[in-house]
Parts: sequence; C-alpha cells; structure tokens
Amino acid sequence: MTQFLVRWGISSLSLFIVAHIVRGIEVSSTATVLAIALVLGIINAFLRPLIILITLPINIITLGTFTLFINGALFLLASKIVKGFVITGFWPAFWGYILFSIISFMLSLLVISA
Repeated sequence: MTQFLVRWGISSLSLFIVAHIVRGIEVSSTATVLAIALVLGIINAFLRPLIILITLPINIITLGTFTLFINGALFLLASKIVKGFVITGFWPAFWGYILFSIISFMLSLLVISA
C-alpha cells in the first residue's frame, strides 16, 4: 500500500510540474492532479499493454518510436476522462507525456535511493 501511495505521489508531482512547463496543458486544482495520476495509472496498467500488443507490427517497423505516439494519445485520453484537465491538442499531449515520463523517472530514482 505504501509503494502505491509513493508512486501516486510521484505521478501527481510530475503532472503538476508538467502542467506548469508545457503550454497547452492546464490543471484546475490539486484534486484534479490526484485524479489524473490515478486515471493515468489505470490506463497505463490496463489499456496501454493491449494497444501496444495490437500495434506491435508498427512498433517493430518504427523500432519502438510509435510507442511515443501511443503514450501521447493515452495522455490526451486521460484529459477527456478527467474534468479540469485540459490538453489543447495532440502535440502538447505528446511532449507533456515525454516530460512526465522523464520527471517521474528522475523522482523515482531520488525516492528509491533515499
């Protein structure tokens, strides 16, 4: 349970930072950030593996680059699910998810090493 809360906190903090850096991504409140982190976790746990499996031939041809576009699309999907989380288009979602991944990774390294 503690590990879940730590990951949720890291994702929430990462989303908060991304919303302040990337133009085209807006978050209305702290509660919205917490909800987005939860929704993204659910989407990444259940929907993302299925989509990656379905698009495996394209991923092989593009040497995995297509996965970046899948991640951006799922980030955009999360904005459609959670009210108060607005992404103005695909490219802000694409760059936002890349930045979200990098920040989450760095924060995870800091928490795990501490």
